[in-house]
Amino acid sequence: MTIAIPNYATFELTDIVCDYNGTIASDGKVLPEIKSLFHALQAHFTLHVITADTFGSVQKELEGYGAKIKVLQSSDHTQEKADFIQSLGAANCAALGNGNNDAMMLKTAALGIAVIGSEGCSMQSMHAADIVTTNSMDALKLFTDTKRLIATLRK
Repeated sequence: MTIAIPNYATFELTDIVCDYNGTIASDGKVLPEIKSLFHALQAHFTLHVITADTFGSVQKELEGYGAKIKVLQSSDHTQEKADFIQSLGAANCAALGNGNNDAMMLKTAALGIAVIGSEGCSMQSMHAADIVTTNSMDALKLFTDTKRLIATLRK
């Protein structure tokens, strides 16, 4: 999807990468409204969920959501998340996250969105992001109504 933001950037986004716990899930359970938003976004984007799967629930919780799941394997999740964005083509990725280990991913993606959810949001992620939202539903709705992105980012 092409999103032109006056005096800021033109994005050619193909992928949205979401951190799991603290971003689209709480305590291993997917938040309400995520499924309907994921289904709406699938028409324009490939959706990815990246997680350490701390609660061992991601596969079951995201069944039927149409998202590709990336379970982290290394001891350096910060670098692994950023590397994943690079592997997809950073210029075509948007990323959502909240933790310290999401900051590099948010900075690497063409468009980074920090989410302040029930777990809060690290200052590192907030500083690395292009936009900060107070919940993941609002963050994902930026892609269903791109005029919101334009209103926030234009200069």
